[in-house]
Amino acid sequence: MMKRISLLIMVLVGAVYAHACTNFIVGKKASVDGSVICSYNADSYGAFMRLAHYPAAKHQKGDMRKIFEWDTNKYLGEIPEAAETYNVVGNINEWQVTIGETTYGGREEMVDSTGVIDYGSLIYIALQRSKTAREAIQVMTSLTEQYGYYSEGETFTICDPNEAWIMEMQGCGPDRSKSKERVVWVARRIPDDAICGHANQSRIGLFPLKDKENVLYSKNVIKYARKMGWFSGKDEEFSWKMAYAAPDFSGRRICDARVWSFFNHHVKGMDRYLPWALGKDPDAEDMPLWVIPLKKLSVADIMQDMRDHYEGTPLAIDSTDIGGGIWQMPYRPTPLYYTVDGKKYFNERPTSTQQTSWSFVSQMRSWLPREMGGCFWFGNDDGNMVAYTPVYCSMTRLPECYNTPGADDVTFSDKNAYWVENWVSNMVYPRYSLLFPSLKEVRDSLQNSYFEQQPAIEAKVRNLQPAEMQRVLNNYSVEKAQQMLARWKQLAFYLVVKYNDMIVKPEENGQFKRTQYGLGATVKRPGYPTPYARQIIQQTGDRYAVPVEKK
Repeated sequence: MMKRISLLIMVLVGAVYAHACTNFIVGKKASVDGSVICSYNADSYGAFMRLAHYPAAKHQKGDMRKIFEWDTNKYLGEIPEAAETYNVVGNINEWQVTIGETTYGGREEMVDSTGVIDYGSLIYIALQRSKTAREAIQVMTSLTEQYGYYSEGETFTICDPNEAWIMEMQGCGPDRSKSKERVVWVARRIPDDAICGHANQSRIGLFPLKDKENVLYSKNVIKYARKMGWFSGKDEEFSWKMAYAAPDFSGRRICDARVWSFFNHHVKGMDRYLPWALGKDPDAEDMPLWVIPLKKLSVADIMQDMRDHYEGTPLAIDSTDIGGGIWQMPYRPTPLYYTVDGKKYFNERPTSTQQTSWSFVSQMRSWLPREMGGCFWFGNDDGNMVAYTPVYCSMTRLPECYNTPGADDVTFSDKNAYWVENWVSNMVYPRYSLLFPSLKEVRDSLQNSYFEQQPAIEAKVRNLQPAEMQRVLNNYSVEKAQQMLARWKQLAFYLVVKYNDMIVKPEENGQFKRTQYGLGATVKRPGYPTPYARQIIQQTGDRYAVPVEKK
């Protein structure tokens, strides 16, 4: 059976890792200010993403909603509209409900090719129809039970200002001639003082069957596995992931290792679970679904977690090996697996990766008016390469840079955040150790300025009427996004000038130095970093050795 699941995961590598995402979750008692926090990166190879927006609306009886698969735009069918739908911007709605996801694939025979609702559409439909996380779970499960679930196995993060949940869902296959079953699912509430994560590997194992306050599941969750011959033990021994998506090497090293690193930043003793993350020991102890952090986490902490490359751990990408290039890049090209002389190898897959098309950290605060309580920090590239800008959940007018007319995945625009940020990051990646300090300086300066300004703008609007509060926050969110774009363009121009032709132009007091005659000052030529130079010598021997001249 494990062989079959392993084969399935390998078959789905192209599909799953085309949407290879990561979610981190923080309960309200685990955060410094009482926020519920969750994060998401969409590692969609080559995908161009805008900041989503669905305006609030009223619908007439008989109005229908057409469903197009989020990933492909394929038409799947239609469902009745709700009488009222709520404003959604990004992955947060006006009630501060936030939903993220990661795809884990699961068993091939469970995919329902006749389902009407895919995972992406399900997220935004639920956001449009839900005031709480629990209501979102009810919307998502009832719709898929009625119309079928089109996608592969999925893990969802579902949060509101008071609760954080993780839910996993799979279809019941396309053949329903003998059964009306459409979907199986299970959801667990993350304790308020805990943190959790998932990264394309099913995470829910054993779960208490009688804790109705903190555990929800479909009536057929165990029965279906028994019927299919995937489980035969006692009900209380049932493990969701072992029945429907048992982890193999790929699920552990390529996926769960991201979660291990997240936990490792915030708790002691994660060495105990390192063998699990390394993926090679079949008897390794599995990681817990959640852990209690040593100290409370901030939004800034989670942003830093989204920038992780396994630094300081046994999984750290060795930036000095040949894979990092001359300037020690902590990124590796895709695909994840490659073959040399008949032997298969893999690249590490840290949270921060070059193919991230967009990323967010969502902050949900129960004690504030809902128009300002939800702050959705958004970035349109790899989290390591962006300053997340504030997007308030009541926002109805989008910044041009996050929804640029004419820009798409094959059309560059210097008015578009995705393209300008990718312009900069793609200069930095291959010359990382040389260029990244300049990017980091701008990134952190902007990010810190947003954090410093947040209390002031929120104090300014707190006593305003909701409509006026929404207007001021909307203007502020647009202003910060457009300012970020302008600063990122400046950064792009600066990098071109400073590091042109693999040299470094000297500066003084923030200006490029000039000679007394007005020309650019003599440039610095950094040459090879010593570790890389040693590798050249190891590979080439004395080919480039300068002969010692006889005196």
